[in-house]
Amino acid sequence: MEYRKIAEGARIPVLGLGTWGMGGENAPDTSRDGEEIAAIRLSIDLGMTHIDTAEMYGAGHAEELVGEAIKSYRRSDLFITTKVWHTHLKHDDLLSAMRGSLHRLDTDYVDLYLVHWPNPQVPLKETMETMEFCVDEGYTRLIGVSNFSVHLIEEARSHLKGCDLVADQVEYNLIEQGPMEELLPYCRRSNLTLIAYRPLGRGDLIKLTHPVLDEIAEKYSKTRAQVALNWLISQEGVVAIPKALRPGHLKDNLGAVGWRLSEEDFRRLTEVFRSERVPE
Repeated sequence: MEYRKIAEGARIPVLGLGTWGMGGENAPDTSRDGEEIAAIRLSIDLGMTHIDTAEMYGAGHAEELVGEAIKSYRRSDLFITTKVWHTHLKHDDLLSAMRGSLHRLDTDYVDLYLVHWPNPQVPLKETMETMEFCVDEGYTRLIGVSNFSVHLIEEARSHLKGCDLVADQVEYNLIEQGPMEELLPYCRRSNLTLIAYRPLGRGDLIKLTHPVLDEIAEKYSKTRAQVALNWLISQEGVVAIPKALRPGHLKDNLGAVGWRLSEEDFRRLTEVFRSERVPE
């Protein structure tokens, strides 16, 4: 596995595991618990030790699955991220959400706690001061945001006194290249890690037939998924969290690590997907 430094004394694997849809979507679903716990454990065994979840995934059940899956591992070997929902950003609500996540995860702390979405109805100052309190109390080692623009990140950082944000988690992939324009350069200047969710574009980059993607995959003897993920993790300051359940998909994702697209092929992929809409 390859790693990125996310903060002083902390590193994160370039590939982790997303858990959206595990344990249900907007309500708990226990019908696949065994399969989902097994997937989380296999991800860890393969070196993808960053597990990303959120309090709203499966109305908390995804966190419960993660908590069950990680019991047999040394906590210090894992990097656990969870997120607070946008309706819980007032002081008391956020602290209650933080403690609820820790209870469901059955852990004393998380490595990274993110504001899942901005909420203009709650003063960002109140939210950030409470996030910083969570660091001071040892509930989380690090804090960050998700789906925040550069403007909102700058405002959020202005309200922090004893620590700083370390990450912004956003949708980023060959199809959705928006973060490349302003957000990623800002993150690099500010020592923030960009965590790419939907790195395979809801699976479109695996399912579609695209001549350039297929040509480059064949050139490197890689799959479409491996090329699409490598396109992300070859960029400075970017890590990815593909969601996968099947052992074959998890192992295939791991094949994105340990090699690099040439500059020419990286540029060609970037330009062709930027200039064309993905073929239906």
